[in-house]
Amino acid sequence: MLGSVDFAGQVVIADLEAGIGTMTRMKEKAVDGVLVVVEPTPRAVQVGVRAAELARDKALGTIFVIANRVGSDGDLAIIRAAFPDEDVLVVPDDEAIVRAERDGVAPLDAEPGAPAVRALVEIADRLAPR
Repeated sequence: MLGSVDFAGQVVIADLEAGIGTMTRMKEKAVDGVLVVVEPTPRAVQVGVRAAELARDKALGTIFVIANRVGSDGDLAIIRAAFPDEDVLVVPDDEAIVRAERDGVAPLDAEPGAPAVRALVEIADRLAPR
């Protein structure tokens, strides 16, 4: 569906289903970049590595690895070790996100100063500078 719309000069970020199914069906060079969101668990890292490999194979542009729910230096080390050649952007584990989800509100509205919210805003600014 996204392929049928002209987004010239615009930034579009799509949240696709978890895993690599959607990426396997993409044509080469179909997008300018891929965000690979990885939590510090063995399964998530394994799927993330496969997604990054597929993005490289299909020339899907710049790969950004989002290390999500990072609670310690050890968590971050696991992700960085799995993606030594990729740019790893960090979102800390943050109870503010959980509270906002529980309350059905956007974390940005609920607690804009929370560490994870600030990290997400920095990532958004990096991907689509204002």
